[in-house]
Amino acid sequence: MTTAAGESVSDADFLEMAEPFRREIVAHCYRMMGSHHDAEDLAQETFLRAWRGYAKFDHRSSVRTWLHKIATNTCLTALQSSQRRPLPSGLGGDAFDPADDLLQNHEVPWLEPYAGTVDEITPGDDADPAYVVGARESVRLAFIAALQHLPERQRAVLILRDVLQWRAAEVADTIGVTTATVNSLLQRAREQLKTARPQAESAGSDASVLDDDAKRELLARYVSAFERYDVDAIAEMFTDKAIWEMPPFTGWYQGPEAIGTLIRKNCPAEKEGDQILLPTVANGQPAFGLYMREPDGVHRPFQLQVLDIDPQTEKVGYVVAFFSDTMEADFARFGLPPTPYEAPARTEPSPFH
Repeated sequence: MTTAAGESVSDADFLEMAEPFRREIVAHCYRMMGSHHDAEDLAQETFLRAWRGYAKFDHRSSVRTWLHKIATNTCLTALQSSQRRPLPSGLGGDAFDPADDLLQNHEVPWLEPYAGTVDEITPGDDADPAYVVGARESVRLAFIAALQHLPERQRAVLILRDVLQWRAAEVADTIGVTTATVNSLLQRAREQLKTARPQAESAGSDASVLDDDAKRELLARYVSAFERYDVDAIAEMFTDKAIWEMPPFTGWYQGPEAIGTLIRKNCPAEKEGDQILLPTVANGQPAFGLYMREPDGVHRPFQLQVLDIDPQTEKVGYVVAFFSDTMEADFARFGLPPTPYEAPARTEPSPFH
């Protein structure tokens, strides 16, 4: 192909220029969509559109900015025909009674966890340090869940301005509105976000205050409590306002007592050894694949737990336990084997930083 400047660029040259930005484009699409699967598909569509349009790229902006512009508009188009992806606590209403029966809703397009280590979800080495920090925090589950409450243009403006730290004029050019409209959309988005983040308020952030040794010790106790099936010890791991939710089940539960009651009433485990947890990372946060012993004695994928740690209390403030009909495939996406016996080694949880 020939660029607007008259340069000849091969497909290999295009891929060499664009491929280093793939991981952050996928992360950008995930922020917009709330679905890892949709993000991967839309990132692929972004690169296809970029390849087709590269001949017209005039290099007035960087390749990174150009790709983000294409990705933003690709996602905005997709969002026109998509439902928002909530977590159960985002559906409205008070916390559920853990003694009530569990209800599932497979019609809701639930928020999905994001597979990736910190390095995989942050931009390249040449990015501004403030952007790196913001990019890491902006894929956390509580933030992604809050974004789902925003209309698509507000969502795009908030991400471009507050995460990517673009100027208002750049955002206006990207989504085809005036700078005044961008500022108005941003103000409304920030205000709405304040009322849409109960999870974040309860969860705190484990990203900065709690040191690695303390985090490792906390996560080791968490694993031990589950693997011993010591429900009292599990409940003691949670803050007073901790939230537990588990899509596609529609309920959400708050506080150690409620979480303990929920586990006692509904967990298939009966004794020590029925559950095995293997560590992974989701949304840049500590996560565990929980394997449940089935009637044939084999432990198989049961749920993926994503944790938020409150550094002040050194307890768990928020857990989303994801269930699906394709748990083995979901575990594989997070680097987890079909059974825990196939893991390279059983070790203490990593620091997840």
